[in-house]
Amino acid sequence: MMTSERTFLDANLLVYALYRDMPQYPAARLVLERTQEENAALCVNSQVLAEFYAIITNPRRVTAPFSSGEALREVEKICSAPGTIVLPQPVDAITRWIALLRRHPVTRKRIFDVQLVATMLANGITRIYTFNVRDFRPFPEITAIEPREP
Repeated sequence: MMTSERTFLDANLLVYALYRDMPQYPAARLVLERTQEENAALCVNSQVLAEFYAIITNPRRVTAPFSSGEALREVEKICSAPGTIVLPQPVDAITRWIALLRRHPVTRKRIFDVQLVATMLANGITRIYTFNVRDFRPFPEITAIEPREP
């Protein structure tokens, strides 16, 4: 069986896949269910998992926050799914991050998107599933894809 092109998962997709009351839930759930397919090649890294954990345990960010233990189990489910690839932080990610910042100067929390792009590129990944497509528009090096319901 052919392996899919590796595609990065943004933290917001992981969050929306847990909350049925969110309009993005159906589309996010479909993507997350693909992690059960061995050849899905859906990628995350420690930054995305930390953002996911922080959001789902924060009562100011979600309607039904998870306890620490519950959130940790969700992280473990993502990491252990057969179609999930947990990416390492490549040595040249920092160099790429600095180069991206020179070309696309940002401030405040947008810095985290630049860091994700640097990690993606350092791992040879050029696609990301996200519900914040506009946040990634400044980076012609990658393609941001908003998941849709079928």
